[in-house]
Amino acid sequence: MTQAASGDGGTGRTVLIHDPTLRDGHHAVGHRLSREQLRGYAAAADKAGIPVVEVGHGNGLGASSLQVGRARLSDDEMLSVVRGALPHSRLGVFMLPGWGAVRDLKRAIDHGVDIVRIGTHCTEGNLAERHLGFLREAGVDAHGVLLMSHMASPDRLAEECVRLVEYGATGVGILDSAGQYLPVDVTERIAAIRAAVDVPVMFHGHNNLGMAVANSVAAAEAGADIIDACARGFGAGAGNTQLEVVVPVLERMGFSTGIDLYGLLDAADLAERELMDAPPTIDSIGVVSGLAGVFSGFKKRVLEISRREHVDPRDVFFELGRLQAVAGQEDLIVDVALALRGANGTRDRSADRV
Repeated sequence: MTQAASGDGGTGRTVLIHDPTLRDGHHAVGHRLSREQLRGYAAAADKAGIPVVEVGHGNGLGASSLQVGRARLSDDEMLSVVRGALPHSRLGVFMLPGWGAVRDLKRAIDHGVDIVRIGTHCTEGNLAERHLGFLREAGVDAHGVLLMSHMASPDRLAEECVRLVEYGATGVGILDSAGQYLPVDVTERIAAIRAAVDVPVMFHGHNNLGMAVANSVAAAEAGADIIDACARGFGAGAGNTQLEVVVPVLERMGFSTGIDLYGLLDAADLAERELMDAPPTIDSIGVVSGLAGVFSGFKKRVLEISRREHVDPRDVFFELGRLQAVAGQEDLIVDVALALRGANGTRDRSADRV
């Protein structure tokens, strides 16, 4: 890290920073980023020396739809614009099987993508087999990543990661999709995965409980080779690990990222100015969704339905957590809200009879 050197940064183990600002951040703005916004941030990230810049619809390749939101630009347009703005940084994309398909991967490869991440629910790594196999045959750096990872034990996550490597993954890791982890939770899981595989291990944090930076540091200390972070934490709900904070913290602790501090800060300032109305904040619903272990992307839908059915959205989140709801089960929100409304009505009528 140049300019404001910190601690003994650069003398320790290297940590690769993977920046999904232009993909995960899309959740916060309805997937509406323009060509100019994509190009401007990508150029700033490249200038700062950020190793990997990820772009796409918030739900990844092929996900632009009425169900989860139509993107302003097509996948091809986004990839083309950002590829042209990255003369040094590597280009990354994300895909969820079911949203994206092999044809989407082929187009991404044609656009010069360097790293592809295939994401699945934390206990369903087998869904990535076909896509990881295709990428292996195509000679593309392919990572298998597990979503909602708090819903599985460290040992189960390690087993899934071993399976992903067998399928062809050149890197594996976990996403704290609900922002539920504390550092000890991360340490246990990353250590178990690190002991089970001999490929790079990644961690992606969410900030519902204000722990994203601490959790990312814990991941690095436990052996993670790749840390995800977004400028100003740009992302759904309470946001992600804050890029311009976690990088200097890691450097101060002795890890090497190779990122220029002033360039990094400039990129973060540009992101706040050009990409978002305001940086993510940890509001009450964000805290509750983190405690409940529910995907932050449910927030808008939960608030909408709770208002319509006159129930407390906090109750809805805790019930969704009890039911272990996962992304893609948005219809369950309606069922939960109606059940709570019925229960509340019963309680209210009982009170009237007393």
